[in-house]
Amino acid sequence: MDSLGTVGTLRVGLIVAFTLLGLFFSFVSMTGVLRLPDVYSRAHTASQADTLGAGFGLAAVALAVGWEGAGFKSVLLLFFIFVTNPTAAHAIARAAFEEGIVPWTEGDDRR
Repeated sequence: MDSLGTVGTLRVGLIVAFTLLGLFFSFVSMTGVLRLPDVYSRAHTASQADTLGAGFGLAAVALAVGWEGAGFKSVLLLFFIFVTNPTAAHAIARAAFEEGIVPWTEGDDRR
């Protein structure tokens, strides 16, 4: 038998999977912020993919450290990020709209 047991092996597998998913979504978010043409598209990718990346990363941390102090704090941080990231992206997009920044359209050469 292995020293971790079935539950320990499953836990380590989930930690690795959540970490890899977090890295993937964070990379997608970074690529979107660098490559997308306007503030509206960038705000969208930052709120969606970045929230998923941070969520999976914090879920991996919570699984790795357990449910005592640090695990509970990482779950609270996860909830905070799920609430604030989309709210901040909405505020940025709304401010851009109120400033008169027009969205990028196909054929627009503002890239």
